[in-house]
Amino acid sequence: MNAQPRNPDRRRPLHTLLCRTAALWADATVAARVVARAAVTVAIAGGVFASGLPAQARGLKVYISADMEGIAGVVTGSQLGPTGFEYGRFRSFMTAEVNAAIEAARAMGATEILVSDSHGNGENLLVDELPQDIQLVRSWPRPLMMMQGIDETFDAVLLIGYHASTANPEGVRAHTFSSANLTAVRLNGVDMMEASVSAAIAGDFGVPVVMISGDDAVVEEARARIGDMEGAVTKWHYGFHSARTLMPEASRSLIGERVRAALGRLDDFRPMRLEGPLELEISFKNYMPAELMAYLPNVDRVDSHTIRFVGRDMTEISKFIEFTTSYAVNVTP
Repeated sequence: MNAQPRNPDRRRPLHTLLCRTAALWADATVAARVVARAAVTVAIAGGVFASGLPAQARGLKVYISADMEGIAGVVTGSQLGPTGFEYGRFRSFMTAEVNAAIEAARAMGATEILVSDSHGNGENLLVDELPQDIQLVRSWPRPLMMMQGIDETFDAVLLIGYHASTANPEGVRAHTFSSANLTAVRLNGVDMMEASVSAAIAGDFGVPVVMISGDDAVVEEARARIGDMEGAVTKWHYGFHSARTLMPEASRSLIGERVRAALGRLDDFRPMRLEGPLELEISFKNYMPAELMAYLPNVDRVDSHTIRFVGRDMTEISKFIEFTTSYAVNVTP
């Protein structure tokens, strides 16, 4: 990992920033960026503008990737897919938790927000219940998977409703990309979770993951694998299909609190950069996928269930994982 520091001038006092801005005014391109992105700190009775917004970064661009297993109350497949008897209700709860993150991000100065619906069929979030001035990534396949649309113009990534990895013996519905088909996903010999893959993709563009929500297992694992971030624990696992959970409103309140805390200390976070070449290993539950994938000239079969692929960067790794988990000869249209 090669962590790149963010701009240390982001929260300098107003008079200092104005002086710097004046000096740069001759360069129209630089000046425009300063005006659009500058962090403004005003020491007025608690540090807020008359508008009531926190006196810090303005014009933030925030990416939100939303999964479902980490949403408060989710414990089994009954909440997670169209055939589940509680799925309809939990789509609403998922949407509400994403909205809590959006509202908190806006309170901290976010003006552009892109949300990725990253669970199941990618069509879970209720579009008529989301703010109509955000944008939404839906359905599959996607070259950057759960991070489709991320680029270097974003300031921060928020992961909502995430879960622990398939290598983790703890956590509600713990898996990595496919609970039905995969038993391990490793990069350079390190077990990966969906959150760390998402963080590494964002890191390729210099964008840090600053906050995650989900059960206690995913928050602990994400901090260990990715680094410092704010965590909203929505439930405490007892097993793969059991947990003690917050109620929906309490979960939304906690998510908002943690998002505000994260965006209030952006200078503290670093992108998760993985320098290429990157060696990806994927282990399957069955023999045949490994046998057939090894027919590809750029894929090696490591053992009866495991293949290896080497990519130049996280974009290549992401595309390969998406192909591996999505391709079928009868795929249509």
